[in-house]
Amino acid sequence: MKVQISNGMFMALIINMIYAKAIGVTQGSMAREVGGDIWISTLIATIQGGVIMFLVILVIRRMPEGDLIDQAARLLGKWFGKFVALITFLFFLAAYGPVMSTFVFHLKDYFLPEAPILLFIIAAFLLGTYAIYFGVEVIARMALIGVFSIIALNILLMFGSLSEFDIRELRPTFQMGFLRTVWASRHHNTDWAMATIMAGIILPMVADKKTWGKMGFAGIGYGMVFIIMWPILEAGVLSPETAAQYIVSCMQMARSAQIGYFVHRYEMIMIAFFALSILTQIMMSLLCASVAMQKMLGLKDYRKVIIPTAIILSSFGYWINFDKNRAVDFLEGWWVYISIGVAVGLPFLILVMGFLFKKKLKKEIVAEEVK
Repeated sequence: MKVQISNGMFMALIINMIYAKAIGVTQGSMAREVGGDIWISTLIATIQGGVIMFLVILVIRRMPEGDLIDQAARLLGKWFGKFVALITFLFFLAAYGPVMSTFVFHLKDYFLPEAPILLFIIAAFLLGTYAIYFGVEVIARMALIGVFSIIALNILLMFGSLSEFDIRELRPTFQMGFLRTVWASRHHNTDWAMATIMAGIILPMVADKKTWGKMGFAGIGYGMVFIIMWPILEAGVLSPETAAQYIVSCMQMARSAQIGYFVHRYEMIMIAFFALSILTQIMMSLLCASVAMQKMLGLKDYRKVIIPTAIILSSFGYWINFDKNRAVDFLEGWWVYISIGVAVGLPFLILVMGFLFKKKLKKEIVAEEVK
């Protein structure tokens, strides 16, 4: 039986797929460029993310039974399909570096400074491979619980921080200029890139095809609401200058929160509610890379390539994060260009090919319906 997930699960996957890194390390990168205007850059990136998501949904709707790789194979043959599968695999291989940076920076820097990097890589390997063996439905159900964790985390942090909030820290707006604020949004675009390419792989598994667009944009909208609170609070409570000094500025934000008389340090509570979102990112990166590897090799089941795929991704994640300077350089440099290039270029290429080979694709769809 073909696996299908509900539209609510799809929306939850989008929210979790962007949340962990977006509040974890992205805001610090943007704060170093535009200071207190990080919340404006976040808004601009969300609009851009919506456009890319629309592009992906438009492409998949032409042949709802096939993902981006299947559509490429139908348009120009199996070798073009394998080429797109290779691009998709390399995308999630590169994505695993920043995802593991988010995982490692939070746990190692704030809780286990003496622990070796390999310990976190192995933990992610074991949890990720175990989860994706049971399929996307299990991860999607976990993502639903993750959304409730995100809501709880945001509410607790807001209550713990509002007394220290100073709106004057958000002024003046566009202090670094409009164009520089727009350019800084590229860091958050990388988070939307992961969510949109993931959608390009799992959309055929989403049950109600008529509401794909509605659910996709709802996921983006809710994702923005859950994330936008962080740059506003970080600028208003920590000050833009302080937020810019930390790679993981959200943990410094958590340290400043105080709930009642008893909870003076909030980091452990934050990690407890934050965990499902970062685990979703790890699992979906491994799952999408495994599906791409399966289609490159022409196999019927991705489970046969879970272990080799996870070893390749984990090796890359270890190499990137073994040197912290290398991890930050990749996060703010190469990863930006790789992620945005693939997230925009790949759906656009397949969309254009679909127009050029419209008749061929129509025949393929009719033949598929007859089967």
